[in-house]
Amino acid sequence: MAVSLKVIDLTRRLDETTVLWPGTAPLCVEATESIERDGSFTRRVTLDEHSGTHFDAPSHFADGAPHVADVPADHLVRPLHVIDFSQESSGRPDSVLGLSHIEGYEALHGRIAPGSAVFLRTDWPDDEHLEPLLFPGFGVEAAEMLASDRGVVGLGIDTLGIDPGVATEFPVHRDVTLPRGIWHVENLTNLAAVPPVGAWAVVGVPKIADASGFPARVLALVPEHL
Repeated sequence: MAVSLKVIDLTRRLDETTVLWPGTAPLCVEATESIERDGSFTRRVTLDEHSGTHFDAPSHFADGAPHVADVPADHLVRPLHVIDFSQESSGRPDSVLGLSHIEGYEALHGRIAPGSAVFLRTDWPDDEHLEPLLFPGFGVEAAEMLASDRGVVGLGIDTLGIDPGVATEFPVHRDVTLPRGIWHVENLTNLAAVPPVGAWAVVGVPKIADASGFPARVLALVPEHL
């Protein structure tokens, strides 16, 4: 039986103006072939591995952990839970997702199943990310619960990082998720268009050897009945 799906693009457009982590060089492109001169159009692209909407491999913070090319393909296509944290975090750049928020979500939508991905919707404005770093994120206790008790395989967020901007030691990255092989996708968009439960996440990231991360095309597949 055919299943009708909506495809929702959760990926930000990546160009020279995209908001990046402080100190990251912007995207740089150079045309190496042109239709007029060569009959084909090709460019050379220089970018940071963690530019725009991007994938964090476990090796980003965990020595000896899998790089991008080592993450199993079936870990990149996962049932998706979207937690709406936008009201709680509005105007509060130091806010973090806590245990009570996960419990509230599960009371409405059911227990988060092992093998799922969990994306956090904050709706944080792009122009309020930087100088200093100001944006909400996952709290350590909530991330620990999702990693240990729920067995998630990936976390995502619509800000520059899984950890809140004030967490300069990156405790979720360093101590909770990446050492366990849990991937991240950061700088997502359009999460308001995805239902809290019932969609699937698809993370299209190039299979680049030894990469700590890379820009990714992240999609949500939503059954038409949701």
